[in-house]
Amino acid sequence: MSPREPAGVALVTGASRGIGAATARRLAADGMAVAINSYPDEAMLSVAKHVAAEIEHAGGRAVVYPADISDATAVDELFSRCEQELGPVTALVLNAAATGRESWTEITEDTWDRIMDVNLKGAFLCCRRAFGTDPPAPDGPGGTGSGGGIVTISSVLARLGAPNSLHYATTKAGILGFTRSLAQELGQRGIRVNCVVPGAIQTEEELEAYPDQDAVTATVLDNQILQRRGTADDVASVVSFLLGPDSDFITGQALTVDGGWTPL
Repeated sequence: MSPREPAGVALVTGASRGIGAATARRLAADGMAVAINSYPDEAMLSVAKHVAAEIEHAGGRAVVYPADISDATAVDELFSRCEQELGPVTALVLNAAATGRESWTEITEDTWDRIMDVNLKGAFLCCRRAFGTDPPAPDGPGGTGSGGGIVTISSVLARLGAPNSLHYATTKAGILGFTRSLAQELGQRGIRVNCVVPGAIQTEEELEAYPDQDAVTATVLDNQILQRRGTADDVASVVSFLLGPDSDFITGQALTVDGGWTPL
């Protein structure tokens, strides 16, 4: 298959696997060139390169960019390389997240700071680097017929809370406020900012953390309306919608993808 002309550049943070990888594949299928950000770890880079190879094999364009997004210098280098090799970022998906499972009395200050830095400061640094200075092109993100902008990834834990997740759930609640406020900051420039709120999505991370999948599935389905497990592709489809022209009049919103776990 001959390469197609990319319809903009999407940068997906934390795209080595799970929701990030599925989103990278989906946006590439939508016709975008995709910058796949991976934590600079040998194992994560290996799987990120596999995702990029899949995209290239399907006729798309993808490049892997290792960077710790909690580091401002690394973020600047990440975007500079992407701009040189793929072009300016028109769609930014903030999926990278640090997690942890421990009682709130056992969370160390270093662990708390690390999760806050990646999940909240990292989102801020990436948004500032992508859209903080240069005005959008006349038909740029959110402009007529173009789609684009920013999609953040939160979690139903931001609304439900959970034991052993105080640090993580706190950052995911913070992402909701971050999304609403940034949408107001960027709206006059036509840049849309929305959030996806996944529920219990079956990913590689879940399989590693909870090897007894029968027990996990039973618990999940007891809480959901829809009686099947959610997948990373379910989330990626909603991200695709929020970055496409069909959502051109949507900003500052949080769309929940949880099979009805948290109905209105």
